[in-house]
Amino acid sequence: MTPGGHSFLSSAPFRSVLLHGSIVLLLALLFGVLPEYHSGNLARIMVLAVYAMGYNVLFGYTGLLSLGHALFFAAGMYGLGLTMYWLDASPAPGMLAGLISALVVSAIIGSLALRTTGVAFMIVTLMFAQAGFLTILLLGEYTRGDEGFVLQQADRVLFGFDLTQPAVRYASALMLFSLCLALVAVLVQSRFGKTLVAIRENEERARMLGYDVLRHKWLAVIVSGTLSGASGAAYALLFGYAGATFATVQYSIFPLLWVLLGGAGTTIGPLIGTVFMFYLIDISSQFTSAYLLIAGIILILLTLFAPQGLAGVIRKRLIPWLP
Repeated sequence: MTPGGHSFLSSAPFRSVLLHGSIVLLLALLFGVLPEYHSGNLARIMVLAVYAMGYNVLFGYTGLLSLGHALFFAAGMYGLGLTMYWLDASPAPGMLAGLISALVVSAIIGSLALRTTGVAFMIVTLMFAQAGFLTILLLGEYTRGDEGFVLQQADRVLFGFDLTQPAVRYASALMLFSLCLALVAVLVQSRFGKTLVAIRENEERARMLGYDVLRHKWLAVIVSGTLSGASGAAYALLFGYAGATFATVQYSIFPLLWVLLGGAGTTIGPLIGTVFMFYLIDISSQFTSAYLLIAGIILILLTLFAPQGLAGVIRKRLIPWLP
């Protein structure tokens, strides 16, 4: 029994562990039953869901709307890609280089962008992301610009495991997703996470209570950017390609859509939104080239009838304790 007289089995930490553990177990079991095409898609979705998780830390829990997260995704992708491509590094130091790149870039951008608020913050983050995209094109001699570069199959071997093999790639994506999901679940239940929510709800009151709002926002940008960079590095490593396309505005809008569709400020919303949007685009693109128009219409309908996203509906109607 807990001090309040409630069983630990009914406590929020236990329910959170049970929920997130069940999701990870389900994803592991799906590999054995899904056709290769869909299991390949799910591996890609899990990596991109980490990107959405990173965005959700900043937008869903801190209340900061960024339009430049592609910069952090690309920082991780090129940190790993360039290290492996030009320095012949193995995947482990390449992954570390990607994480460090994303952390450094997010720390610098956060310290500059947080001098602004509201719409100005959105515009500044967009400008930084566009500057990053143009830098990739300008340094085309090393980054290969729009063309990008391919990481050879022989180089994508981590601790003896060939990451190009479907089962190994799926397991790697699942491990990354599971680790990041656990980190986010712990973060949002921590004092730091609750402070971010307080800042989102009422920044002035949080400041009056003595919290260093600017410092917490800056740390939120770093956590968000590093998670996004981990996704970018893993994407390049598991799927063997790094290109300037991933630094465009479109890839800054995608995580916003995933989080809005899935449910901002929920731990499972990013995964739900990424799955929904991925297959919405995949299916609709088979019928029309205007698949983003269809995605836009769906987003408008969800905004009208489920403004808190799909996970928000689940929280409201089924699982009120959903973190």
